[in-house]
Amino acid sequence: MRILVIEDENPAAKRLMSLLKPQFPEGEFFGNLDTVKEAVDWLGSHPEPDLIFCDIQLADGLSFEIFQKRPVNSPVIFTTAYDQYAIKAFQVNAVDYLLKPIDPKDLENAIEKFRRNQLQKKLDMQLLKDLLRPNQPTYKSRFLVRFGEKIQSIPVEEVSFFFSEERITFLQTLEGKRYVIDQTMEQTEGQVDPMKFFRLNRKYLSSLEAIDGVFAYSNSRLKITLKNCQDPDILVSREKVADFKRWLDQ
Repeated sequence: MRILVIEDENPAAKRLMSLLKPQFPEGEFFGNLDTVKEAVDWLGSHPEPDLIFCDIQLADGLSFEIFQKRPVNSPVIFTTAYDQYAIKAFQVNAVDYLLKPIDPKDLENAIEKFRRNQLQKKLDMQLLKDLLRPNQPTYKSRFLVRFGEKIQSIPVEEVSFFFSEERITFLQTLEGKRYVIDQTMEQTEGQVDPMKFFRLNRKYLSSLEAIDGVFAYSNSRLKITLKNCQDPDILVSREKVADFKRWLDQ
């Protein structure tokens, strides 16, 4: 936490520092700076502080000149013996406006307000990032299958392909074992990563590892052979050929 103090009265600066250090025990303090020029030069040669405590009337002018000459995003808590500058203070990035002599309770409340504002900014930034981040789809990692009375879980990495027969959906593993799954092919297609599985036709949804051969066929279609599959008529329609080739070539 980097805190800059701009104050032209040394006793006031020392008292402010003594009140701040218990509030920010791990804070790194800079200052005090006592003129507009010194503050402008400091801000131009250092990273922006996390928080600025700033008197209004300095040795060479009003502190508002600092922020006109060197605009900063740092929040500012103004400290002054005069109340007529309050409206102008809040035209700068002001968190609060404290009158001297500073009441420790008022200072504590101002710091708490600063912390709430910082937390809200972080939450708003995270919300913005979440809104801008494209939603990443999630896919199943395992499928529950039935084998007689037995139910077991098959990792998706072990799936060779899915196929439909008489309105029943089957899962076939790379080892050639077949299992019934209680869902439609359409549901299954939406649950697997399209980078790894392709819907060849209404009957077959295949993994890349299952593709054994690809052959040109009539009417610009493709004929596919799958490992451990005896079906001789697995065809990819002409409309799907380009997508299938892109899938193979990814």
